[in-house]
Amino acid sequence: MTPIADILAARTVLAGGGFTCTVTPDWLQGRTTYGGLSAALALQAALELEPDLPPLRSAQVAFIGPLSGEVTVTATKLRRGRNAAFIQADVTGEAGLGFRATFVFMSALQSQLTHDAALRAPIPAPAFDAKVFIGPDTMFIGNFEFIDVKDGAGPAEWQRWARLRARDGLHAFVELMAIGDALPPAGMKLTGMGIPISSLTWQINFLTPAPTTDNGWWLLTAQTDTAREGYSSQQMRLWNAAGEPIADAMQGVAIFG
Repeated sequence: MTPIADILAARTVLAGGGFTCTVTPDWLQGRTTYGGLSAALALQAALELEPDLPPLRSAQVAFIGPLSGEVTVTATKLRRGRNAAFIQADVTGEAGLGFRATFVFMSALQSQLTHDAALRAPIPAPAFDAKVFIGPDTMFIGNFEFIDVKDGAGPAEWQRWARLRARDGLHAFVELMAIGDALPPAGMKLTGMGIPISSLTWQINFLTPAPTTDNGWWLLTAQTDTAREGYSSQQMRLWNAAGEPIADAMQGVAIFG
């Protein structure tokens, strides 16, 4: 297991901004870097580009190609206005551009609108002695702890409590980007885990400017209503241990089988 903080601590900062770092084999997902790690590294570069950014509110991600080994992470300011900042971040490797994200940071605005009908977590926080499972240390899932939630999950839906095994020293949103993609695609519940898959896009909107939780636990869900011709669109949600909604997301996934 390699903590993300260790990857960042060992990076080489570039003169023009951004950095190079090494993705260790335990963060690979097949032949590429686990998407959540790519997103976390990209967000770190974006946070360091502009001082005093407001809270992260949204991220639009494209998983373009394979990334492994030494990668270069850069960020570019697209626009910064009075209330919002748009920053693009790229991750490139030996095979070229592998990841691109547009992050939107936005300050709170005075508004006459207050509406909150977001779903609360459908299940209580994990018990202290809940049974935890960890994936093999040779795969990216070895960097997480999970608790499966089977009650109430549909035939094309995953529900799991998840937390990073090593999360100290990370920005709150860097941690969330790393953990938000930790579930298998929902379509794999229909096909079985032996089918190759590849995430294509990821849109995530954060519902709070200051996410917190207890004991590192976040509840993740992923559900698909449509999967055909090798493509699936899935809806995703993330709550904290108190059951408060933290993020809504959507992902497009290629299923090779």
